[in-house]
Amino acid sequence: MLQGKNIVLGVSGGIAAYKAAALCSALVKAGASVDVIMTENAAKFVGPMTFSTLTGHSVSVDTFARVEKYDVSHIALAQKADLFAVAPATANIIAKMAHGIADDMLSTTLLASRAPKLVAAAMNTGMLDNPATQANIATLRGWGVEFIDGSDGRLACGDVGRGRMAEPEEIVDRMERMLTPKDLEGKRVLVTAGPTREALDPVRFLSNHSTGKMGYALARAARNRGAQVTLVSGPVGLQAPADVVLVPVVSAQEMFEAVRRELSGADIIIKAAAVADYAPKAEEPEKMKKTDQDLTLELTRTRDILSWIGHHRRPGQVVVGFAMETRDLLENAAQKLAAKNTDLMVANSLRQEGAGFGVDTNIVTLLTRDGAEELPLMSKFEVANRILDRVLALAE
Repeated sequence: MLQGKNIVLGVSGGIAAYKAAALCSALVKAGASVDVIMTENAAKFVGPMTFSTLTGHSVSVDTFARVEKYDVSHIALAQKADLFAVAPATANIIAKMAHGIADDMLSTTLLASRAPKLVAAAMNTGMLDNPATQANIATLRGWGVEFIDGSDGRLACGDVGRGRMAEPEEIVDRMERMLTPKDLEGKRVLVTAGPTREALDPVRFLSNHSTGKMGYALARAARNRGAQVTLVSGPVGLQAPADVVLVPVVSAQEMFEAVRRELSGADIIIKAAAVADYAPKAEEPEKMKKTDQDLTLELTRTRDILSWIGHHRRPGQVVVGFAMETRDLLENAAQKLAAKNTDLMVANSLRQEGAGFGVDTNIVTLLTRDGAEELPLMSKFEVANRILDRVLALAE
C-alpha cells in the first residue's frame, strides 16, 4: 500500500530521532519515496547525512539555507506529500501545529500541506500530560490529524511512564491504513487463522505446521480497507493487528464454538485456519509415561468448521475457504468448493517453493463456480488483498 507513495517525514528534536532513521529505512523498503525535513535541534541528535543516505534525497533543515529556493521549496514538499508524518513529535512542534506557527522549515511545510497527517509524539511524561499539550493534541485531532500512541516504559530522562515514541513498524502499519481506500467500510469480516492443538495429556498435543501468517495478513488487509475484523486464532507467535478483535482459541472445538458465536454478525467469513481433522478420543489426565512398547492412539473426527459455516450461512454472506494439498490441487479444491458450499476456495500446494506454511510469500489459485485464476508468487499480504478484491466482486 506504500508502493510509489510520497511520504514527507518531519523529524523534531528529541532522543527518539534515532528511531526515525529505522522508520525511514522501513518506508523505503516498502516502496515509498521519502523526503525528510529536520528541525535544527533534531540534527543535533542524528545527522542529516543519515537520512539522505537512506532516502536518496537531500534533507531539508534550514528554511533559509538556499535563499533562491525559499519561495518554492516548502510549498513543493507540501504539495508532493501523499502523507505527512512527524516522528518524533516534541511538545514544541505539536504546539506549533496547533497554533499555526511557522518559524522553521518543518512547521512552515506542515502549515502549507493539505496531506493527511500522522503524529508520533515523544516526550517526557510530564510534558505529555501537561494540560497545554493535551489541549493542543485535542485541537489537532479535531482537525483530522491522527496520533499514534507509544508505549509506557523507561524514558531517556530516567523517568518511567508514557511518552515513548511508537515503534517504526507500528507507524508504517498506521500509514498503510491511512493510505488504503476504504472499500470494505461498514463490513464485518470474520477470519480464522493458525493451527489448533488437540491435547493428548497435560504435556503433549497433536497439531500442524501452520504459523497463522496468511490469516493474520487477511485480518490486517481487511482492517486497512475499513472493515470491522474479528480474528479467531489458534496458538501462534504473531501479534494481532491493531484495532482487530482477537479471539484466542486452542482446540478445534474451541475454534468451532468461537465461529458459531460470531457467524451471524459477519458479512464475510474467511476460514484460513489449519484446523486439526482428528483429535485424541480422550485426553489423559496425567502425563503418559513412556514405556518400551509401541503406543496406539485412538482418534476421533473433529467438527468440519468450514462445512458447518457453508450450510448455516445466511443469505448475503460471502464464505471463503482454503485448500492446501500435496497432489491433485485443483481437483480437490474444486470438490471442496462444492461440498462445503463456499463462494471462493483459495488453493495452494505444499509442493511449490515459496508457498505454504512458515514463509512470507504464497502461490495460490482462486477458484469460484465460474472458473479459476492462478496468481503468481507474491507476499501473503498481497495475496490477502487479491482475495478481498475477489470477495468484493462476489458481493456485488
